[in-house]
Amino acid sequence: MAFFPGAFTSTCTREMCSFRDSVAKLSRLNAQVVGISVNDPFTLKGFAERNSLNFPLLSDYRRTAITEYGVQLPDFAGLKGYTVAQRSIFIIDRDEKVRFSWVAADPSIEPDYKLVEEELRKIE
Repeated sequence: MAFFPGAFTSTCTREMCSFRDSVAKLSRLNAQVVGISVNDPFTLKGFAERNSLNFPLLSDYRRTAITEYGVQLPDFAGLKGYTVAQRSIFIIDRDEKVRFSWVAADPSIEPDYKLVEEELRKIE
């Protein structure tokens, strides 16, 4: 699961496109990428289409998932009261156990994609 702050922002676009470009490699590691943000489903559909994303994007517009995973980022971009997903990665195994997590201290930082692959290899 790749939580991201917002569709159509520069860092989020780079991150989701990096996952798009790695889907085949990640599939060979038995991984399914799922992107999650608080954007509405219509915005996410447009974002996926514009960037030819080949994995599901889920809308957490009620902010349930970001609350459960503890990755709320309040007052995003200086917008008082606007809470988004903190950029984060969770690898969950078939038994629904979290095997790896990474949460960015700064939303402009992308995950270490090689580290994500290394962690997936540990699960095989």
